[in-house]
Amino acid sequence: MIIIGEKINGAIPAVKQAIVARDDGVIRARAAAQAAAGADFLDCAPSTATELEYDAMVWLIGQMQEAAETPLCIDSPNAELLARILEEGHVKRPGMVNSVNEEGTKCETIFPLIAGTPWQVVGLTCDREGIPADPAKKVDIAKRIIDKADKFGVALENLHIDPCVMALATVPSAMEDFCFCIREIHAYAPAVKVTGAISNISFGMPARKYVNMNCLSYALAAGLDSAILDPCSADMMGTVFACEALRMKDKGGRRYNRAYRQGKFGQKK
Repeated sequence: MIIIGEKINGAIPAVKQAIVARDDGVIRARAAAQAAAGADFLDCAPSTATELEYDAMVWLIGQMQEAAETPLCIDSPNAELLARILEEGHVKRPGMVNSVNEEGTKCETIFPLIAGTPWQVVGLTCDREGIPADPAKKVDIAKRIIDKADKFGVALENLHIDPCVMALATVPSAMEDFCFCIREIHAYAPAVKVTGAISNISFGMPARKYVNMNCLSYALAAGLDSAILDPCSADMMGTVFACEALRMKDKGGRRYNRAYRQGKFGQKK
């Protein structure tokens, strides 16, 4: 299971304030904590005004790379900005680009830059008409992204398709739709990974952690490969380790037991 740490995003009020104030302490502490918790990538998402995003992204990258060795996931809806960051070499080690989709020429902008490299990339199942409600249409978009990645020479094992998890409060079939997409994408291209922002499903719900934990369990059973979540959450990480043991991805529960002894879940710190 690949964990993309979600805690450095300008949509989070504390992070937004840190970006505005250029408070390196807040950003470095969050980067170090997520790395220590076992994140495989650290999301780097300014989520700020377009005219401020480049400077904010460059600053965040610098702070995060000083605080942790964990590869970054540079995150923006602006493909041209992401391309500029890649071309200018701000990121010291290959990580992940989040994201491309079928809106405009985003795939055509990013794929040639990462083809033949270790860089990984997230593809969202949306197009000029937005995020489709029909999961079958999401799968159709995913197939187009996969075909383009293959055409441009991007290794399919480096492509993560995000079916855009919907909120259970507004879409009662959100969990079933997510699992449908996971299975159908794997059936079409087994090498491709499927990811998702797990906490999206609990927007508008009380006691959100229970919805998130069970969403993660169902998604892992359906074949989820990576997830954007909080690696510092004992509830979420405990769910990951338990599901891997139950699904025989961790035979004998060795990783589960080791993580428990390390205090990553199940113990008061």
